Amino acid sequence: MLNYIIEGNGQEDLVLLHGFMENLSIWDDMIPFLSDKFRLIKIDLPGFGKSEIVAEIQTSEIMADEVKKVIDELGLTEFHLLGHSLGGYISLAFAEKFPEVLKSFTLFFSTYFADDEAKKETRKKGLRIIKENLRAFVNAGVPNLFNPNEHDILEPKIKLAKEIAYGSSVDGVLASQKGMIERPDRTSVLENFEGRILVLSGKHDSAVNSEKTIKNLPDKTNIKSYILDCGHNGHWEKPEICASVLNTELLHHLPKKLIL
Repeated sequence: MLNYIIEGNGQEDLVLLHGFMENLSIWDDMIPFLSDKFRLIKIDLPGFGKSEIVAEIQTSEIMADEVKKVIDELGLTEFHLLGHSLGGYISLAFAEKFPEVLKSFTLFFSTYFADDEAKKETRKKGLRIIKENLRAFVNAGVPNLFNPNEHDILEPKIKLAKEIAYGSSVDGVLASQKGMIERPDRTSVLENFEGRILVLSGKHDSAVNSEKTIKNLPDKTNIKSYILDCGHNGHWEKPEICASVLNTELLHHLPKKLIL
């Protein structure tokens, strides 16, 4: 069973999935701004935080199955799912496999597109560096995930992101890196999912092509998107704004129950 922590006792369950080389603590800055109507279920993904690795290649599908075990353990039947980056890939796989239990899912600085060939090659080259020197891999990559125009302001958050990443297990990082290389295009999930879909993107995101992600969203009334003036890590860069969007879109637009 994956490690998880529950905060709050609101009526709406919101499951939070962190990104690559992160853990469930990344949501700490946002939590004070999230509505007390949420009960927050924060999960450590396989190979990160206090959760054990589950496969040599941790695909989005495999990790979605592990998340589902937590959902079943808690008896959740209608909930909101949010995933940052890697967590977003897992959220898409979850929505594809288990749409009946989701009220909504949110791609939080993530995308439904597969890696292009250039990105796959970059990830493959990264595998060697991860094996040889995870710390060097973290130092080279993490700062680039933040808005370059605000590095001076964001230095404490960049340092925190590095510290969390340093604590990742090499095997966990390798397994997820390999899994991300294999993930498919999941545009069809957005086209077929009947619940609410929310997409938050960063104007300065170097990890996700925000313009492409927003531009190619299916033209459906259940999909809403926002582009924020930040990089890849809205939970650290713009926590209050991100929380406000979630409060507005997930709570104020809930479908009204039919009165028969």
